[in-house]
Amino acid sequence: MTENPYRTRPCGSLRASDAGQTVSVAGWVHARRDHGGLYFFDLRDRSGMCQVVAEPQNAAVFKAAGELGSEYVVSVSGKVRGRLAGRENPNLPTGAVEIEAAEIRLLNVAKPPPFPVDDDAQPGEETRLKYRFVDLRRPRMLKNLTMRAKVSGSVHRYLDEQGFLEIETPCLTKSTPEGARDFLVPVRLHPGSFYALPQSPQLFKQILMVSGVEKYYQLARNFRDEDLRADRQFEHTQIDLEMSFVREEDVHAVVEGMMKRV
Repeated sequence: MTENPYRTRPCGSLRASDAGQTVSVAGWVHARRDHGGLYFFDLRDRSGMCQVVAEPQNAAVFKAAGELGSEYVVSVSGKVRGRLAGRENPNLPTGAVEIEAAEIRLLNVAKPPPFPVDDDAQPGEETRLKYRFVDLRRPRMLKNLTMRAKVSGSVHRYLDEQGFLEIETPCLTKSTPEGARDFLVPVRLHPGSFYALPQSPQLFKQILMVSGVEKYYQLARNFRDEDLRADRQFEHTQIDLEMSFVREEDVHAVVEGMMKRV
């Protein structure tokens, strides 16, 4: 397998023990600083940030660094070195080192972002939704996505260990009104006919029990056409499971074990 031409290490993985190594990193330019004869910029990817320094001895690198703007996407190759004494940043896991850039490859330019890509920014909700791709770059949002993925993985592993089968049930089904209205989907080949998006997998999982599956689960997406409130959304994901030949306390034990694992 050939080496990745864009990066060999995530930005947030560099440590003092990496000093002397030649690495490639890629990500978004978080901030750039002109220190009179030296350019410094912070490069950010999902793993975190690292500092890159461009020195005038390398004319091409120095010129490229001077033209970088906020949120430009670049790939940087260079040698990891320890920061000068007193210049370390204790607030960053990578704060003891920096990359002396040997090459800067511009991958994409960017317009100035509508709000700073950090957790201190407090943009309005409409602005955040309009520029969701920028909002999701912020550390807090990435942390939320990462946490959700870890919780999902933990649920999968636990229920697999308990002998459950993950089975996906249909998202296009018959209308079976429950406590809310259904979202209806027109059927192109049969004018006047409609599918409904499921409010829950209830009927399907009962069929699975009758079919002898015995232990079923899925992370089920559900849809309900009801008024929006803090605890009511058009769609949500739930941990859905069903068991056969068990007592109520058996179900409690499985769910409590899952919550402890998570």
